[in-house]
Amino acid sequence: MATYAEMREMFDEIRADFRYDHELNGCLNCGICTATCPSAQFYDYSPREIVQLLWTENVEQIYDAMQEKMWACAQCMTCAARCPFKNSPGGLVMIMREVSIRHGMQSAKDVLRPFGRVMLKLITTGNQLSPDMIQPDHFPDWGPNIQKVEGDLRILRKAIPVRTLQTVETAWEVSLKTSVEMYTIWEMTGVLKSLETMDENLFDVIEDFIDEKREDYEDWLESQNDKD
Repeated sequence: MATYAEMREMFDEIRADFRYDHELNGCLNCGICTATCPSAQFYDYSPREIVQLLWTENVEQIYDAMQEKMWACAQCMTCAARCPFKNSPGGLVMIMREVSIRHGMQSAKDVLRPFGRVMLKLITTGNQLSPDMIQPDHFPDWGPNIQKVEGDLRILRKAIPVRTLQTVETAWEVSLKTSVEMYTIWEMTGVLKSLETMDENLFDVIEDFIDEKREDYEDWLESQNDKD
């Protein structure tokens, strides 16, 4: 449990974000945002509550909402489209999530942990998803048809008319240059730093892979210069 000073520090970070004053303009307490929110129909979540907590600067309850409730937001931004005050509860939740990640909150780690495999796949292949990630055990809600997809995956892959690598390990080919540029963007925008806060072991694996890719790219550039 965080101290009040730590909670206040996180709230001050939220309020200091350059988007904050644009996303929060007051509240009529009309409830339109919650009435039209898909997440509010299925979870203990209310966009209006998020706005009210931030508007009244209820630091302790804001911290409580950052433990679980804010993660129910689907970021569909229906709330922003409907609010007569031009508030964006979804935008405020985005800021709160970013602050929770920077502070290494356990709620953020728990929510983001399942995405570790997707992140690793993205780093190593340049693709967020790949055919070999479609496994029956991972998608029980797909019903019996998932068995057909998994069983004939390689044959189905070769039947795709567009040019592909004809492999189930990656969705499409990403050049070495593009991969290195992507890593650089993640470094400059703080994505890798956030990843280190959330999952240090995964960060170490990815960092080693990035270093290897950069060495490969430098070798490739040298080979091109030698040809010229």
